[in-house]
Amino acid sequence: MFTLIATFYVETFGIFLTAAVIGLLTLGAARAGLSGRRTAWALSMLAALLAIWFVAMGPLARTGILLPPPTILDPPFALMPLIGGALALWLLGRFTMTGRTIIGGLEQNHLIGFQVFRVMGGLFLLGWAMGDIPWQFALPAGLGDVWAGIAAMQALGALNRRADNARALVIRANVIGLVDFVVAVTTGILTSEGFLHLLSQDAPNIINLYPLALFPAYFVPIFISFHLFSLAALGRKNGAAIASNS
Repeated sequence: MFTLIATFYVETFGIFLTAAVIGLLTLGAARAGLSGRRTAWALSMLAALLAIWFVAMGPLARTGILLPPPTILDPPFALMPLIGGALALWLLGRFTMTGRTIIGGLEQNHLIGFQVFRVMGGLFLLGWAMGDIPWQFALPAGLGDVWAGIAAMQALGALNRRADNARALVIRANVIGLVDFVVAVTTGILTSEGFLHLLSQDAPNIINLYPLALFPAYFVPIFISFHLFSLAALGRKNGAAIASNS
């Protein structure tokens, strides 16, 4: 039963989150004054890339290739889309002229506000309640995602109110979000089949099997890239403030 729920949830959220990314970047392009032709070309390419990426992860997850390596000498395929995907998105947004223009057109409330979608990780708690996901992973990962989403809501509210502690709350939301990923990846590896399978050995985790494998293989890299864009925006604003006072 949980597999049916998770499949519908992941496939629906995959479409929704991809559309949210494209919509947000379209807003950034418009705010930055990017031409319609350049915007259409760049975002069409990105939409195609995200669609191919999302669709490709399903068959790979079904084959089991995204499981943690069985021995220390085997390639860590499970981490490749996670780390590689986040790095690719960050590079596109930071080291291409169009990417910098589009991301530069977004305010901090857009960037940190994107993390509100992190509450989707509450699905892990449902999986634990239904007996399909070990608690050693579900509790820290599920509660961590919900906490990250709530922290992003608090930061977004402070930004919209122009509160004095808005910057501190943005930093806090980014730290919570990134630490949550470290904890989730670590507990995911420790509870899944592989050479580091030390926890829940009688009931291995299914996070690296379809459909949940789309979390680390697709959703997480996107969220990580927005964390990095948010932190970079904080740095730019701080640098601009220092320059204006000098």
